[in-house]
Amino acid sequence: MDLYYDPVVDEHLRTPVGLIAPTWYLAPQRREVAESAWKFGATAMGLLGDSDVGMADARDGVMLAWFTGEFADGAVKEKLWEACDTFFEPTLDSDSGEFTFGFGLNELHPRGQFNARVMAGWVCQPGAWAQIFENPDLSKHSQPCVEGVDFPRVAMSQAHWDEGSLHLAADPCNGATNGARTTMTVRRLPIDGEWILRSSDETLTSWDVAGGTTEIELIADGSSFTLTAADETLST
Repeated sequence: MDLYYDPVVDEHLRTPVGLIAPTWYLAPQRREVAESAWKFGATAMGLLGDSDVGMADARDGVMLAWFTGEFADGAVKEKLWEACDTFFEPTLDSDSGEFTFGFGLNELHPRGQFNARVMAGWVCQPGAWAQIFENPDLSKHSQPCVEGVDFPRVAMSQAHWDEGSLHLAADPCNGATNGARTTMTVRRLPIDGEWILRSSDETLTSWDVAGGTTEIELIADGSSFTLTAADETLST
């Protein structure tokens, strides 16, 4: 199967990678083809079966790490990441709070595409990637949202709308930022007027919403906050 075809020089690059490379894109459309391609690559590299995972360097494992989360979990995924840790060079920058893979490339900045692919595979649970396309959550495009986050000093670990409340949590980039106060803007709230922000220790603060928008303040320590219209807060 062709990995690509160059019409200028009429050249077909025929390689088994031509079957494996489109796996991520085929998964939501032709899952049986995608899974067959993943099994082919996973078996060839020793991930499936009793043999060790065979990688000469980190680049050998990037596609395998990318695709495996969509099709396997448990022992298979554990086996994969035990092998990948040897080559992927996981690194945590304690100042920025940024976790990246260096892949042994000795580059000034971590390779963006490689990191994006590998982390997609790391967080993916079986079927989750296909589910995004088969059952897309389009309502989120009209629901309340958060913007103006002080990133990368602060990152949102939770921001979702559920049954009339916006659930939020802000994480610090490092220990020095832990517990700092941080502001952000909330848009598309359904009604104007007073809204109540409830912290995890039940502290309540009042915020005024106009035109569906308000600015709020959270504590960046990973704790949960809930923003609810005042009328709804009083009724509960």
